[in-house]
Amino acid sequence: MEPEKVRAPNIRDVARLAGVSYQTVSRVLNDSPSIRETTKQRVLDVIQEVGYRPNQAARALVNRRSRTIGVLSSQSAHYGPTTSINAIEVAAREAGYRLSITSTASGDYASIKSALDYLLSQSIEALVVIAPQARVFDALRDLSITVPFVTLESTGENLGHSLSVDQVYGARLATRHLIELGHTEIIHISGPQDWIEADARMKGYLQELGEAELRTRAPILGDWTASFGYYAGLELLRFRDFSAVFCGNDQMALGFMHACREMGLDVPGDISIVGFDDIPEAAHFFPPLTTVRQNFVEIGRRAISILLDELRGEQEVGHEQIAPELIVRASTARLSA
Repeated sequence: MEPEKVRAPNIRDVARLAGVSYQTVSRVLNDSPSIRETTKQRVLDVIQEVGYRPNQAARALVNRRSRTIGVLSSQSAHYGPTTSINAIEVAAREAGYRLSITSTASGDYASIKSALDYLLSQSIEALVVIAPQARVFDALRDLSITVPFVTLESTGENLGHSLSVDQVYGARLATRHLIELGHTEIIHISGPQDWIEADARMKGYLQELGEAELRTRAPILGDWTASFGYYAGLELLRFRDFSAVFCGNDQMALGFMHACREMGLDVPGDISIVGFDDIPEAAHFFPPLTTVRQNFVEIGRRAISILLDELRGEQEVGHEQIAPELIVRASTARLSA
């Protein structure tokens, strides 16, 4: 015989145990200012004691609020967006919201618009857009989104509130570090051409070389993968007319290190390498990777804070940037004479 299932407590159970009406319990759950503090505390104590969990769908019908924040990510498989989404979920849950997350099936306009339409159909109260590609903004303009929204990894276009790490500054930190070590021939392996952050890192690299009056080389357009870094390294190291490389992310730096070892070269004795992102494994590469750290957790937390302020009418639309940090490890060294 199967054991009898225990019924979960409902709102009327809470009301009976607290000695109030179920309407009073509902007002407590909705944070009504008309409830006396002693009554509110008594109800909350009973809720805690019996483990009552409000039905979010039912609450949405009553107060016409979904308590849902939408998240659109076009590349959630990458370390940065994935880490930010996890932080967004934790911060939203702590504030009493849940997430509705969707990713675009592809990077084309129709897919982006379809994903945004889907999120807006969920009666979301606010929206986070992790927008690594410029064409995402075309869909945002066309849809005329009326809920508060914040874009991450953006250009700072005046569409809504935007939040990003200063990619140009991060790239300049990486390039300047190599220049200060005496390197004058520095190449850059970039991310894909249509990615906003890849373009920004490329600009930072070129700006820093320009200010130092060093020879600039056309950046090599990659695809963020370790495989690309490896094969690009094998090709570039055939000529070895450079002493340092700034890779657009840590995965491509890892692949380049692999190519160096295969060609019998020492890192950093023969080639200095800098990455970008500071993924958790970067400290355990061989050698440990010098890289630019982005605080993806802080980006996620800050995104929710901005949206909550906007929902309360306390936040003006604007653009905020978070400064990255150069993490110096063992993959870079002073150029030997």
